[in-house]
Amino acid sequence: AHPCGSREWVRRRTDAAPERRYGGEMNAALLGMSLLGVLVCAQAAYAQDAVTLQARHAAMREALADNAFQRPLALESSEASKRLKGEVYARIPQPYAIVGPALRSMSHWCDILILHQNVKGCRAPGSASDTLSLSVGRKFDQALADAHRIDFKYEVAASTPQYLRVVLSAAEGPFGTSGYRIALEAAPLDSERSFLHLSYSYAQGRASRWATSAYLATVGRTKVGFSVIKRTPDGQPVYIGGTRGVIERNAMRYYLAIEAYLASLSAPAAEQVEHRLHGWHAGVEQYSVQLHELDLGAYLAMKRAEILRQQAPSLSSTAQMDATRSARLGDAPTPVAMRNDDADVSRSDP
Repeated sequence: AHPCGSREWVRRRTDAAPERRYGGEMNAALLGMSLLGVLVCAQAAYAQDAVTLQARHAAMREALADNAFQRPLALESSEASKRLKGEVYARIPQPYAIVGPALRSMSHWCDILILHQNVKGCRAPGSASDTLSLSVGRKFDQALADAHRIDFKYEVAASTPQYLRVVLSAAEGPFGTSGYRIALEAAPLDSERSFLHLSYSYAQGRASRWATSAYLATVGRTKVGFSVIKRTPDGQPVYIGGTRGVIERNAMRYYLAIEAYLASLSAPAAEQVEHRLHGWHAGVEQYSVQLHELDLGAYLAMKRAEILRQQAPSLSSTAQMDATRSARLGDAPTPVAMRNDDADVSRSDP
């Protein structure tokens, strides 16, 4: 066992103080020694996390080199005790010196999450709060008042020169869903590449299971995920469907948002928003069997309006609607026949 104990022990000790009270100087000295020990143990624990993630990369080397994604990426999913979980592992061509700081900031996560077609808005108040508020809805222009708001607790669980772990968690979601958790780990591989692990999970309640069943029996019945469950006699893949298909699609959408955001950082600041919008849509269309929903024109028009609204939170509802209409002028028209969203709860997809 590690002499410092588990990472949970380290976290508990950060709030601990000497149990006995001595004179002022002795008490201060003991407290200082205690905090120094905690600091040393914390660094050791997080260094071990980096080693564990890098070891995972080494174990997945073959899967990352030869797969159907046409990039060094692996996706896993599970369903147990009413809880759905999707995980993406990916090697990316950006150094950790860029990846770590970029993915540590809560405000940057709003820039990432807004790329998802079902995210209508995101608010990150800043250092004064650890709450990131996400508004989720359907994949067309929608007032924030008509979307579902989910308040995530944002936590930078670890941030060192060798390892980053960020966790977003929410106790409740729409339609009886609960226990939302988005967790990201990152570690350097060398001076030019990093390894990411994204985990996305939530629990279904009775209402959400009913809504998802209805969705999968109707408009979602032909939709599939990425895991191959068997092959046809002529060798064609048969992809997983159902709720695991849902979680795989959405885990991939969130990963592609992270990838698009990181790739945009090399562009001039004034061009980064457009760069990541086009990057996310191109990533989605690379897996059109699973992820295609909107053509590029419709997606850009919708997202430009939503980002404009997000950047101007002080505008009145009327002004926001005017801004939305202005942002749409000259863009491709909204498709008349919109399929229902590929959603965890039929219509919303946090």
